[in-house]
Amino acid sequence: QVQLVESGGGLVQPGGSLRLSCIASRSIFSINVMGWYRQAPGKQRELVAQLRTTGGVTYVDYVDSVKGRFTISRDSAKNTVYLQMNSLKPEDTAVYYCNAVMGTMGYWGQGTQVTVSS
Repeated sequence: QVQLVESGGGLVQPGGSLRLSCIASRSIFSINVMGWYRQAPGKQRELVAQLRTTGGVTYVDYVDSVKGRFTISRDSAKNTVYLQMNSLKPEDTAVYYCNAVMGTMGYWGQGTQVTVSS
């Protein structure tokens, strides 16, 4: 069982930056996948970025629309995964959710609102 708590959302101007944090209730070494999803009003939830770890190797995936602007990273000592969001655009506005997969089970955080507006 994994509990996830997101933070760091808020209101930011276009071109600005935010860093989202996701704190897991257990060591992230035991979690196969940790990532960030987002859901904008009227749209389906989409994968933004994720870390996939298999056989001691970690793979990083990004949705095309955020490549070069967003960076997913982790601090294993703090059981935390981050999403650094730079050059934010209004279309990045959404509720952002932390996601984890351990074995066959998936877990979600409560979500944090990101609003990009002038």
